[in-house]
Amino acid sequence: MAVSSAEITNVFRLIKKHQVKMIDLRFTDLPGQWQHFSIPAENLDEKIFTEGLGFDGSSIRGWQSINESDMLVIPDPSTANIDPFIKTKSLSLICDIYDPLTKSPYSRDPRYVAKKAVEYMKKNKIADTAFFGPEAEFFILDHVAYNINEYSSWYKIDSREGFWNTGSELETNLGHKIRQKEGYFPVPPADSTNDIRNAMVQHLMNAGIEVETQHHEVATGGQGEIDFRYCPLLECADKLMMFKYIVKNTAREFGKTATFMPKPIFNDNGSGMHTHQSLWKNGKPLFAGNEYAGLSKTALYYIGGLLKHAPALLAFTNPTTNSYKRLVPGYEAPVNLAYSKRNRSAAVRIPMYSDNPKSKRLEFRCPDGTANPYLAFSAMLLAGLDGIENKIDPGEPMEMDIYHLSEKELKKIPQAPDDLEIALRHLEQDNDFLKKGGVFTDDLIETWIRYKIENEVKPMNLRPHPYEFHLYYEV
Repeated sequence: MAVSSAEITNVFRLIKKHQVKMIDLRFTDLPGQWQHFSIPAENLDEKIFTEGLGFDGSSIRGWQSINESDMLVIPDPSTANIDPFIKTKSLSLICDIYDPLTKSPYSRDPRYVAKKAVEYMKKNKIADTAFFGPEAEFFILDHVAYNINEYSSWYKIDSREGFWNTGSELETNLGHKIRQKEGYFPVPPADSTNDIRNAMVQHLMNAGIEVETQHHEVATGGQGEIDFRYCPLLECADKLMMFKYIVKNTAREFGKTATFMPKPIFNDNGSGMHTHQSLWKNGKPLFAGNEYAGLSKTALYYIGGLLKHAPALLAFTNPTTNSYKRLVPGYEAPVNLAYSKRNRSAAVRIPMYSDNPKSKRLEFRCPDGTANPYLAFSAMLLAGLDGIENKIDPGEPMEMDIYHLSEKELKKIPQAPDDLEIALRHLEQDNDFLKKGGVFTDDLIETWIRYKIENEVKPMNLRPHPYEFHLYYEV
């Protein structure tokens, strides 16, 4: 693999400048979690950037079998960062995964999928850059506990700012609790997590992530959002992995816990990850034009692809059973597969903050922060490209408040899947658009579906739910 000597030189410069003791090598497993191991800084040499280091791939979720376990990590020097949380001074490097026998990239490495998606776009000469900008919402909580076994099932979360704590007499109660759906945008003391989000922003900026804004979100219980500047697809996925790492670890520094779980609190807004996207070529935006909402034909076709493939897309963009607790009417969730300018109840929204052609983009509102960003961004891009290649008409825009339509009117609007299993079944039937250019392989898609069904859908379906006792115990 080609490696920039200047970037390698910069790694060693950072090691010397910051007196780094350990090198933390990180990669993303199939579900989308960072995994890592570390080596002493003196063991890092230039050969590792081309030859890699070995590890056991059979112990990583969704990867190799026990008889084909050997894998290689090859660090990308452009991703070097000084870790702000590990006590021993450490430099982190995001890695790509390779087969040690063939020396070829590993087909189930999510980062490799993202690289292939970008190369497919360039090869087809539709665009040379795909910009992505996710708004990953999260909750900052004071306490979380849960347990599941053969004879009991329960969870409990708590937040000092939660509306349910207004009547607490167990400790001094100073009030200023945020009521349900009223978390957008009160100042402190009601917004009790402002300082924590500011600390997150500082860590993010120190890691080279350009933050645009931070604020409390609509829900009670410490829901927050920090937006960072859009950037090319692969870089954006790398930054989102770092973003989640920083958010969780900063919360821990403050004695709190952060989660990107879409719906941890019943009867309040969940956490989504609205994803802004646009295509560019030769430094010019391709989504600006004279069509609806200042869009181009290209942008409308891209929307057509997103909406057509959305039921299958959600298997990657909303990949957990909890994701579909958020995708319900009444909580600003985009359950209807339509598009609109300004209307936040549509699955695709065209922001109208600026008429500058460079700002013209679309926002796919379905995804949430449990998504593996490499797979989710790649799948969205491929759906949009399929729309452009096949000139898929997105239909008429929806200008009214979709949630106030009659049942008869609503039936005319395609609906998002209402559980993970349905989305996975759609993915089984609709995946040709993902396999163009060999970006997603049959093996990866089949492994994803099998893993999700066996490890998430079936275990959830097999267990009695606490609410079932409320409904049925006396029948």
